[in-house]
Parts: sequence; structure tokens; C-alpha cells
Amino acid sequence: MTTETGSRLVATHRAFDSIPPATWDALVAQTPAATPFSRHCVQRAWWDAYGQTAHDQTLVVADAAEPDAIVGIAPLMHRHELEPGDVAARTTIRHRPGCELRPVPASATAVFFGASYHADYATVLATPANLNAVCEAVAVFLATEGSDRWDVVDLRRLRAGDPATDALAKALEWEAPKADWVVTREQEDVCPIVTLAPGMDYEAYLGTLGGKERHEIRRKIRRAEAAGEVRLESSARPIDDLDAFVELHQKRWGADGLFPATEGGAASRRFFAGLFGECARDGVVDLSFLTVGGRRIAAGVTFDDSEAVYYYNAGVEPDARELSPGVVMVACYVQRAIELGRTRLDFLRGDEPYKYEWGAVDAPIERLLVQRTTLTPDAAAAPDLLGAG
Repeated sequence: MTTETGSRLVATHRAFDSIPPATWDALVAQTPAATPFSRHCVQRAWWDAYGQTAHDQTLVVADAAEPDAIVGIAPLMHRHELEPGDVAARTTIRHRPGCELRPVPASATAVFFGASYHADYATVLATPANLNAVCEAVAVFLATEGSDRWDVVDLRRLRAGDPATDALAKALEWEAPKADWVVTREQEDVCPIVTLAPGMDYEAYLGTLGGKERHEIRRKIRRAEAAGEVRLESSARPIDDLDAFVELHQKRWGADGLFPATEGGAASRRFFAGLFGECARDGVVDLSFLTVGGRRIAAGVTFDDSEAVYYYNAGVEPDARELSPGVVMVACYVQRAIELGRTRLDFLRGDEPYKYEWGAVDAPIERLLVQRTTLTPDAAAAPDLLGAG
């Protein structure tokens, strides 16, 4: 594992808490495929909310002669594929319904990317010049020093176009014959994405849609405008508006929402409090409220990385359904993205039909699964639950 300059890179386990945020985010900035989900504040929010469900397995990669000069980070954790309480706490690793993934025993100890069940994208942090060597160092660590910690390596949320996906796959497959591994690469999910051409205005964007979709969007916006001024405004202090967001979210989703009166709901609240704190102050996360005639009828949470707006979560007022709050809010987000010069509105994981009404096109999300040819006795005896979705 050598860089282009001939340096020998090695991966070592280092606690997430011990890595300075500035060091972490400097690597994020140098990783072309990184998204806001890779930012230190997002990972920090996740560990603060859900750290009790997983063990830190963060790997840093550095020159063997300069261990403090970090050139790569693999944000990893390890846990059982299915932990007690996962279903109630909403901490199962979900994938696209109906997508048959290679099954893994529920009791298998797995290495995942950190925050896998709440981050829609994951990657390895490294410059393009160092990426291959960094991924090779990570694979060697998993085959040697870290080999006693896992039954499977189950890396989710990798974008098909991310160079790290190919680099990791190649590195893991290189180790496979020596380590008695089977490596599977498969599609896990899709992220529908709207592409916004540079210089395109909102009317030009609407012109790219089908006639039926364009007519319905315009009709619903006119109806909302007839009820009063339509505004999508960012919260000046998202942490103070957390309760308002939770209320709208739960009104929309009820028992299926993120914030039921359970420990899982409390963990979700801690996670969003983390996002609405440091991440919002850094401009990574935005909480906005949609109002019509001064009446608050919807709320949306987005990420932004100066290239794309990522539509992460939302809540709406059911009593305002005649104003089509969901459609009107997405229209406002499209306009905002265009005004900001963003080239994409990313709807993130899931193939819900409404996303395609806005002209979104699927971008595949992949899974890299490493299994030993012989699992540990406990894992081998466990039922195959993950493959059932």
C-alpha cells in the first residue's frame, strides 16, 4: 500500500472522539465523492444519539513513518447485524423493499460504515491520489489486525459512481484468496436525483417535465397562492424549532414517524438536535418552514454542499392537505436550489413515486459484502433474517 510518492500506508484503529474535527473535515473537502453525510458534525450527531447500539471501529490511514499525518479515514463501526431492540429503536440497516440482497445471519458481527442506518451515502475519505492505497490499507487491516472483530464486512450506502466503491471492491477482492473471503457487490437501493442544468431558471426546469406533471404542479401552486403568500423560510435557530419540526413530522407520519414516545423516538430527537446544533451553524443542515398566508403547513430538513440540495426529511400539516403542502414545498426547494446555483436536488434513498413526478432519475446505491467461507459457530447457527428485508 504505497502512495504515488512511495510512502507506505497503514491503517490503524483510532477512536472517533480522538480525531480533530478540522482534520476530519479537511479530508472531506479533499474527497470529491464525499457528501454532507461524511461531515464530522453529522457523524458526531449520530454517535451521540446512537452510540450505544454500536462499537467504534474508525480506521485512520497514515504513512508508517508518520502515524499522526492522516491521509485517509474509513468511518466504520461494528455490531451484530440485528441487535436486541433494533426494530423498536429504528436502528436496523434497511434497504430497498423487494430488493433481494445476499442474506447474512442476524447474529453475525458485522463491520458497517458509521451512521449506516441514518446516512444515505457513505464513502472512504482520501484524496484521489491516495484513494487506492488507502483502500488497500483498510482491506489489509480487516484481513489481519481487525479480523477477529467481525464475521462479515457489510458496507452499505456506496454510490455506484464513487471511485471509493471500485477501489474498496478491488482491494477486498485482492485479499479474498489469502483470507478465505467471498466478496459480493450488489445494488442495495436507489437515490432519485433531479439534475438542474447550469443557468436554467425555474420555468425552464418545469419545461423539462411531462405535460401532466407540469400542469399539476402549476395548478397546486396557484391554489396555494390563492390562499395567501407562499414562503419557504429557513429557521434562524433550528435547535429552538426542533419541537415544531417534530410536531409536523409526527402529524404526517404518526406511528411510522421518527419520534414516537419510545427510546427509539428519544434517540431520533437527540440525533436531530445534533444536526440542528453544530451542523446547522456550519451551514451543512437547514430546517425550513413552509407558510401560506402566514400559516405554517410544512417543514423540511435538507443538507447542502454547494453542489446539491439533499432532501432528507419532512413533516406536513394534514389539515392543510387542500393546499398540497408536499408539492408546494418541493417546488420551493427546486426554486431555492436553482437560485443558489446548485446542479442537483437529491431526493436520497427510496423510490417513492412522487420523486419521479419532478423528473428524478435513479442513481444506484451499492453494497459490498465480505463473508468468510466459514462463519463463526454462533453466526453460522443463526437464522437468516437480513435477507428478508
